[in-house]
Amino acid sequence: MIELKEKVSKIYNVLEDKKAFDIKILYIGDLTTIADYFIIATGNSDTHVKALTDEVEKKLWEEGIFVHHIEGYAAGKWVLMDYGDVIVHIFQQEERNFYNLERLWADAKEILLDNLV
Repeated sequence: MIELKEKVSKIYNVLEDKKAFDIKILYIGDLTTIADYFIIATGNSDTHVKALTDEVEKKLWEEGIFVHHIEGYAAGKWVLMDYGDVIVHIFQQEERNFYNLERLWADAKEILLDNLV
């Protein structure tokens, strides 16, 4: 089992390797009990969003980390992956602009990948 920061880093790197864009890590642990981190990323089509979701699930499964729940996969517009302490949001651009989680969670601290380690 990998540590929380390693999990966040792994998810970020998988998304980056599969060409997700505008990837953000938000630390929300001081604001809520639902999770410690949000990872927000954008894909350019429903196929891309689904491919990103599949790859994150596969790579974490290989590490023995299993997703608790996935929502929105069928439509591929906004997929939410619940890993307990990390929630991954993968959007298409239009949905990301509309829901604007970064604004809703404006009090969250944005973390750069280099600052995780």
